[in-house]
Amino acid sequence: MTANKKALLAIIAVSILIPVVVAVLIFSPYKISSEAEWIRELPAFHAFINGLTAVFLLMARYFIRINERLWHKWFMELSFVLGAIFLVSYIVYHSNVPSVSYGDINGNGILEDHELTIVGSIRYVYLTLLLSHILLSMVVVPFVLFAFYYALSENYTKHLKVVKYTWPIWFYVSVSGVLVYFMISPYYP
Repeated sequence: MTANKKALLAIIAVSILIPVVVAVLIFSPYKISSEAEWIRELPAFHAFINGLTAVFLLMARYFIRINERLWHKWFMELSFVLGAIFLVSYIVYHSNVPSVSYGDINGNGILEDHELTIVGSIRYVYLTLLLSHILLSMVVVPFVLFAFYYALSENYTKHLKVVKYTWPIWFYVSVSGVLVYFMISPYYP
């Protein structure tokens, strides 16, 4: 089997495995139930990582536009590393903590009737943003992996074809991740 074929199979396997593992952890009724308080702080950390990734993606785009390939590579590698850290942290969080629903409760308990009207309207915006964030985060994984593979193997023609679509999706996922966090954060216990 050629190196290209092995890379292709590895990218496909990882691209399928990641969303399956995340879905199992999110929808599983069984949680590890760690007593560590720091785990409950991970959503804020995830938002920070997403925000920093968005900044690094912008920096990488800027540096490639001015033909500073070394800086471009450095910022893209940092973005990739942040993505990996995010994924591990996200798995740790969702294997320990049940998912939070938007608008169901606040710090004082159940929402009042007048609050439900406002929350109900904004909830559709939140759910649309969340759904697009989730779906595009799954879609972008193989493209990011292919983009890195083509860059590392110095196949810049294919790299450019892939990143034409990958970069805007990855940027959207990073920014929407921050927005999703700020919209759901009042409902964390």
